[in-house]
Amino acid sequence: MKRRTIIIFLVIALAIAGFFGYRAWRTAQAQANSTFQTEKITRGNLTAIVGATGTVRANQTAVMTWQTTGQIGEINVAAGEQVSTGDVLGRLSLSSLPQALILAEADLVAARRALENLQQSGLARAQAQLALSQAEDELDTALSKRTSKDYSRASELTLEEARTRLSLAEDEVARYEDLYDQVKNFSSDNTTRLNIYSALLNARRQLELAQANLRYLEGGPNPLEVEQADATVALAQAKYDDALREWDRIKDGPDPDDVRAAEARIAAIEASLAMSTLTAPFTGTITEVNSKIGDQVTPGTNSFRLDDLSRLLVDVQVPEADINRLEVGQPVVMSFDAILGKEYNGKIVEVGRVGATVTGIVNFKVTIELSGIDSDVLSGMTAAVNIVINQLEDVLLVPNRAVRLKDGQRVVYLLKLGVPTAVPIELGAQSDLTSEIVSGDVKEGDTVVLNPPTQFEAGQPPFMR
Repeated sequence: MKRRTIIIFLVIALAIAGFFGYRAWRTAQAQANSTFQTEKITRGNLTAIVGATGTVRANQTAVMTWQTTGQIGEINVAAGEQVSTGDVLGRLSLSSLPQALILAEADLVAARRALENLQQSGLARAQAQLALSQAEDELDTALSKRTSKDYSRASELTLEEARTRLSLAEDEVARYEDLYDQVKNFSSDNTTRLNIYSALLNARRQLELAQANLRYLEGGPNPLEVEQADATVALAQAKYDDALREWDRIKDGPDPDDVRAAEARIAAIEASLAMSTLTAPFTGTITEVNSKIGDQVTPGTNSFRLDDLSRLLVDVQVPEADINRLEVGQPVVMSFDAILGKEYNGKIVEVGRVGATVTGIVNFKVTIELSGIDSDVLSGMTAAVNIVINQLEDVLLVPNRAVRLKDGQRVVYLLKLGVPTAVPIELGAQSDLTSEIVSGDVKEGDTVVLNPPTQFEAGQPPFMR
């Protein structure tokens, strides 16, 4: 009886202790729960984005500067005007230009005339043909003369003629010697004696010439004559080769190289003359006019700025972790600090393929084209860009604030019986506020703690700490 009474008292005491302990735990848990911020896990749609900032720029921009010295004589545009490619924006006074530019006008006329003659005149072709013919004749003559050096100086007929002339000269000398023998005893001033003696001397001279001519004709060419003949052939051959090359070059019309050279001379002169004017390199809007008529300019003086505002672009830098999720054509939503209450759409038109490292962070350039813009959007404005990388429907969503990293694993704290309990999860796409839960022991309607205490051990009641 006594033992049974003791057991009863012990059971009652434990029950009373458990009751008051449970009340204390519930009170402590209620006090702890009152400090937790919670939210339900839901299903819904998710728009995954990559955020960045950039500056609006025109599709194309050009700053026009002068390339020579002079005084502005014309300004044909004002800021805000539309211009087309090739329109003259400004021009320098002719009298203020350097002399070389003024004379370039005359050089241009001469260069154009030279090109026209090259393309249309047949004079050069006729001259080349004549030069080739003459060179061919000279070469044939030189070859013929050189060939003759391989034989005697004269034919047999020429030698026979030379021998005949020698025989006649010998007979003439003999005749006058006989005549002179008849008068040689006359006085030295006798006219007959003097005339016969003069004739004798002349006959002897003709005999010497005939003898020398026959000896020359009977002999062969000497080495010097052969060398001279070879040199003459070489010179004639070189002239012929040059004439033939020139003929081959232009026989079918102007040489393309000559035409290109003539066109290059014209282009060079036109480029020099163009330094006195500034023209629009593309169609666009004049956004700056920095000069007035009468201003003195020097090379590098900036007078105009031209922008192609038909397309507005924004360049942003995207971290390497996100770059492979971007591609051309993805939609973009933009907002501007200078334009309150409006959002603008756009799309990616270029994704950089080479990253740039800045302060240890690798970023890639991404170019976005705005669409549906109005007059409020101006080049140079700063844009906040949200690039839509994925659109998901009916997925399990968790607030980003609820996700924690524990032992290298992403977890959320579910509130179970008033106690935050860590549950490992795997995330998919993310937006600014929520993320997709790909896997994990969670379901729609579970309560997640947004601010679990870092020192709290999940599942351990406060009274057991």
